[in-house]
Amino acid sequence: MPLVSSKELLIKAQREGYAVGAFNANDMECVQAVIETAEKERAPVILQVSQGAIKYAGLEFATMLVKVAAELATVPVVLHLDHGTDFDQNVRCLRAGFTSLMYDGSSQPLEQNIAVSSKIAEIAHACGIPVETELGKIPKIEDYEPMLPAGYDYSTKLPKEVQDKITALMADPDQAEEFVARTHCDSLAAAVGSVHGMKRDIQPLNIERLVAIKERTGVPLVLHGASGVIKSRQDAERMGIKLESYEGTLEDAVKNGIAKINVATEVSMAFLRGMKAAFEKDPGQKDMRKILLPGKNEVKETVRGFMRLFGCVGKAGRPAGAGGLEESTIKYHE
Repeated sequence: MPLVSSKELLIKAQREGYAVGAFNANDMECVQAVIETAEKERAPVILQVSQGAIKYAGLEFATMLVKVAAELATVPVVLHLDHGTDFDQNVRCLRAGFTSLMYDGSSQPLEQNIAVSSKIAEIAHACGIPVETELGKIPKIEDYEPMLPAGYDYSTKLPKEVQDKITALMADPDQAEEFVARTHCDSLAAAVGSVHGMKRDIQPLNIERLVAIKERTGVPLVLHGASGVIKSRQDAERMGIKLESYEGTLEDAVKNGIAKINVATEVSMAFLRGMKAAFEKDPGQKDMRKILLPGKNEVKETVRGFMRLFGCVGKAGRPAGAGGLEESTIKYHE
């Protein structure tokens, strides 16, 4: 089916209390894995082109991968720009047929972030395309690695001095209200405690801050850096992580207004894990597809788990007729 806009998907998700998963379109295998899983789970899905994908594959290749997959799919698929760098890049993606844009001005002064965000929203809305913006700063774990104690293995919460720095970067509810009103953005990626690039899910979210931003803005909220966030309260208990009264998990975030959740690191790690196991099992293998396919299958299992956690399974309804992206297999050596 043709690509769809993210606006209606996220409004519906916000209204019904679930979140749509947004996964990175880094290569053919990952794109296929996400769409094939969405088909099986009957879940709407967002495939986003990151800055890394643009540098690696080029905007044209990454864009066409998603467009082809969407045409073969029977579930709603959004083509989204992830962490758009500036006005010009958003214009190029608008011309390329993206159905959802994003400008990340979180590292800029507030007034500059508002000015560029509102300018992008104005041109995008003229074409019927929604815009996601970002407020507050969602840091990378690499920023804090020098502060971590020797031997830290990511099995417990990050140290207090690191948590304090993360808290200082969070979006302010009053500022968020003004920001949304002035930019006319359709969704907001508000920093509420997540961290990009985490290798284990040990980070809690500030649910109290999230609820305040939701009440002030009313727009669907987006969570970036979900790979490192604790998935459920049962997981926190199992890991021995004590949650403060204002803290919560991915499940709590979905219940309290998060309508779109970005997942990148955990999907990438699943792909590498599957390929590594396949190569170690058969190091003399000459057919690269027989190494890539187990990686793709690991991605599918990871994506399936997130879709079920987000509550979006079944939200795409049943297909109107035959079709859908067929699963790739290797039955013989060509």
